Amino acid sequence: MLARCNSAALLGLEAAPVVVEVDIAPGLPALQLVGLSDTAGRESRERVRAALRNSGFRPPLTRVIVSLAPADLRKEGPAFDLPIALGVLLASGQLDPQRLIGVWSTGELGLDGTLRPGRGTLALALAARQAGARALVVPAANGAEASLVEGLTVWPAETLQQVAQLLLDPALACPCRPAAGKPVGAGEGAAADLADVRGQHHGRRALEIAAAGHHHLLLVGPPGSGKTMLARRLPGLLPPLPPEEALELTQVVSVAGLLSGEAGLIRQRPFRAPHHSCTATALVGGGALPRPGELSLAHHGVLFLDELAEFQRAVLDQLREPLEEGEVWISRQRQRTRFPCRIALVAATNPCPCGWFGDPLRSCQCPEGVRQRYWARLSGPLLDRIDLQVVMRRLEADELVGLPAASGEGGGHSPPPSSGAVAERVRQARERMTRRNPAGQANSALTGETLRQHLALSAAALERWRGAIRQRRLSARSAERLVRVARTIADLEASNEVQASHLAEALTYRSFDQLQTGADQLLSGGNQLLSGGKQQVRGDTG
Repeated sequence: MLARCNSAALLGLEAAPVVVEVDIAPGLPALQLVGLSDTAGRESRERVRAALRNSGFRPPLTRVIVSLAPADLRKEGPAFDLPIALGVLLASGQLDPQRLIGVWSTGELGLDGTLRPGRGTLALALAARQAGARALVVPAANGAEASLVEGLTVWPAETLQQVAQLLLDPALACPCRPAAGKPVGAGEGAAADLADVRGQHHGRRALEIAAAGHHHLLLVGPPGSGKTMLARRLPGLLPPLPPEEALELTQVVSVAGLLSGEAGLIRQRPFRAPHHSCTATALVGGGALPRPGELSLAHHGVLFLDELAEFQRAVLDQLREPLEEGEVWISRQRQRTRFPCRIALVAATNPCPCGWFGDPLRSCQCPEGVRQRYWARLSGPLLDRIDLQVVMRRLEADELVGLPAASGEGGGHSPPPSSGAVAERVRQARERMTRRNPAGQANSALTGETLRQHLALSAAALERWRGAIRQRRLSARSAERLVRVARTIADLEASNEVQASHLAEALTYRSFDQLQTGADQLLSGGNQLLSGGKQQVRGDTG
């Protein structure tokens, strides 16, 4: 007798429908599995046989053939245990075939018949709803996750025997609602306050601009200058996640297998900080059967790369296209997988291996060749894609103990603004972008043609932009990113037109446009620029 059950296989972020076909024919007792399953899938034979016996059902004493169709689609993991077991019960006459019409199922079986949670349940639920499924049977631990998909009936179950009872009487199913527990995915920086950062007016201002326009940020400075503290406060400046973005982020985390049953919908922006020793696969994603990497796990949030110059250059160069396109495409022989990665990149690095090059009080111990090799890991095309490049100085003694610096850094005796105050300015700037830009995009996401339509450069700003392109020998990408930052600064100042002062301030965040002239010269120039503190920066922007 032939029986069919519906399920799905994960293909990157999506799920593809899979039909589990079970045929029982005369022959020696055996269960043969075909259809390009991996090792975990092939071991389903023993798990299903034991689960049926220990759940009070009668395992067939004849030959059983299980086919996972389509046969040319790679399947991964033990999630087909439950549909295989249900197919065997149908084919052996222990379940009524009418009960499974329009019902999808997924889940790993224990030897005692218990259902264990798996990854990617949210993607499978979306595929089931799209296919018009009547109901979806999932392990109880995945019930809250599957119920995030509206318009789909979810039947959570603890055991195989309970699944059989639900099929006989669907009224026994307990209504499943999304969990309201503590959201996961939020970084430590989400609760940190920007007011805790001492000094560093230029860095705090760059962080505000990065949050408002969704720009990438590079912080260069000696140890202890506050680079990591600034980076960890960026999530607290970003606006809340809209429902559609929250669902997409939750789907990414679910496919990666990092979503717990109590988590529910992720409502806080993620903050991911991989170690500089991570591989390209861990950072970008991949594997034999591709999974999302740190880049995609930071989707709609912040990816913090500390000690940027310590990463392998081959790893960093793989960030170029994802930073530009907002998505990662991973190609394998049998499939091509897409993972979204619209992130705000914050990178931090020391000016040299010892960290003290350019410091006025501590001498650098690194030979010139060592410094050049250190900076050679950061390619020009990668730096070209980072909108804001800030050289940070070492804090003075008065700033460390909370007193105003002699140079005026920190705004005199007034305390620095809190994250709440800065987040409100960011929110207002985002509202202006939403009203002006197509589809409410941030300034960093606009295409070149759309940017020209909505830029609104004043005559003085246009002339200054031309002069900056000539003097700094900017590439087309750098010139475009410069004016994007100026547009964001104008939005923060509630200006409909980009003024020359906005473009002048944007120029103070382009410290490494001429990297080929030597990192030593640029870092020295950056430290000289910031040595005057807030007064000199404001003077340049005027």
